[in-house]
Amino acid sequence: MKTFFLLLSMAMAPAAFSQDWKNFEEAKNLAAKENKNIILVFSGSDWCAPCIKLDKSIWQSEDFKSEAKKEWVLVKADFPKKKGHELPAALQEQNKSLAEKYNKDGFFPLVVVLDKNGKAIGKTGFKNVSPKEYIALLHSLEKK
Repeated sequence: MKTFFLLLSMAMAPAAFSQDWKNFEEAKNLAAKENKNIILVFSGSDWCAPCIKLDKSIWQSEDFKSEAKKEWVLVKADFPKKKGHELPAALQEQNKSLAEKYNKDGFFPLVVVLDKNGKAIGKTGFKNVSPKEYIALLHSLEKK
């Protein structure tokens, strides 16, 4: 029994330190309530090298986490391909629907800045820059 709880706590630990990614409807509601824009990230978390690098260098950085908490509501539309990484059917359906609306060309990674109503106001992808520079880029997309 101890082993079970140890494994369970180890499995849950990454979630405790991860970003606060929302589903799209929850994100729109929260964005409207808090008057924030939405950052929608299209990712192939287990096959797309730039997606993985963006996650490690930007999304997991303390600078981004701090800024995101104050400024944005986050949504990740993930499209993993490896066996064992499948998402629940409802989440797959949501991600497919988001891709049909915001990522028709199938670019990965694609970062879409949306206003609080879900209207796209800017897009970018992977940039090999510091978290502070990437944050500045995202803010510049909000001002266009």
